[in-house]
Amino acid sequence: MSALTTTTTELPESRVRVEAQVSPDEVQKSLERAARAIGRDMRIPGFRQGKVPAPVIIQRVGREVVLDEAVRDTIPKWYVDAIDEAGISPVGDPDLDIGDLPEVGEPLSFTIEIGVLPEAKLGTYKGVEVGRAEPAAADEDVQAELDQLRERSGTLETADRPAKTGDFTVIDFLGKKDGEPFEGGEGRDFPLELGSGRFIPGFEEQLEGASAGDEVLVELTFPEDYQAENLAGEAVTFEVTVKEVKEKKLPELDDEFAETAAGFDSIDELQEDIASRLREREEERIERAFRDAALDAAVAEATIELPDALIEARAKELWERMLHQLSHQGISKEIYLQISQKTEEELLAEARPDAETQLKRDAVLKAIVAAEGFDITDADLLEALEPTAQAQQTKPKKLLDKLKSSGRVDEAREDLAQRRALDLVADEAVAISVAEAQKQGKPFTPEREEEPGA
Repeated sequence: MSALTTTTTELPESRVRVEAQVSPDEVQKSLERAARAIGRDMRIPGFRQGKVPAPVIIQRVGREVVLDEAVRDTIPKWYVDAIDEAGISPVGDPDLDIGDLPEVGEPLSFTIEIGVLPEAKLGTYKGVEVGRAEPAAADEDVQAELDQLRERSGTLETADRPAKTGDFTVIDFLGKKDGEPFEGGEGRDFPLELGSGRFIPGFEEQLEGASAGDEVLVELTFPEDYQAENLAGEAVTFEVTVKEVKEKKLPELDDEFAETAAGFDSIDELQEDIASRLREREEERIERAFRDAALDAAVAEATIELPDALIEARAKELWERMLHQLSHQGISKEIYLQISQKTEEELLAEARPDAETQLKRDAVLKAIVAAEGFDITDADLLEALEPTAQAQQTKPKKLLDKLKSSGRVDEAREDLAQRRALDLVADEAVAISVAEAQKQGKPFTPEREEEPGA
């Protein structure tokens, strides 16, 4: 008998109910594992610590207590197994209902209700027309790269004059609120570039016109959303001593600069190298955008019904995924909400368009995989894992074995099948000019990458 069996029932609004049963043998194995884990810290006469047999632990603690612990520990795995066994693509958080704890020799039953990826009715997905931009390196982009290189090669020289925007000052400062110094408000020999925006708004501007040796009283008010609550919205003063004023001297854009900064014989060679690298980067960007646009063209030809609840569920997934990534950078949800100056509800609403796009793309790719009959073998996975294996200095077979042991091999097969589906759509797509695509209302790659916040 299989360790876990499922029965799936379709529900309205692109949801399903999965009824799962865990076999008595699997329940017993989980029970004994939990008993051994509990027994590691128990001292029972006649047995060495950590060597107490599972039946003795179960008898001492009580079967129901141990079984409850076993189910808590193992239900995440059984949930994943049930989803895999049912062959569904879940969206959002599940409603999980665990039945009564089973008697000896009885199976454990639980049910899952969850949103699923809707079925897409495919239209044309081979030979769709997509606007494709031509890669180019604009003169202003080349100049911007040169300017950055020039900035990095600049040197600081003492200026015997009043400070202005762009200058670097070396300062001592002491902040006071109501005449008393506050924590974090003092610094010595602090290098500050005027106009950099590193300090509180209004601070740097009040140092413009000051010379080395000047003492300046800076008066300002902390922003209302300042992280330190004791200072938010408070009026303070800073006693500042300007110790040095330095200006940045930039090298001339000539052949000497090209050789010193980048190892080229002439400035023309340096400019051509920058232009070449920018064109290559543009080609990569356009290729990625073209693949997405080709998929969007196939989505436009398909019929997909997306309930609002499903879009909301995916938007929440995107939000939680972003919070998880931010947590690795030490940014909590509360801090992010403060920085964005938006509520969680507003950010979830902003995520809805991306959520809808993702769901439609996923549904179409899944339908193409089924229509084309893509069957991903172990050999296919080994080939796909080769680059990762090289990067990690291991063998693809070890990575594949790890996927199998962790129960993620089916997920890997599905991902590779969808990549092949996307390859098919992109390879078969017909590139037309961006102007023609715009005229016909068809997807296209942007002429230039949008600046963040644009």
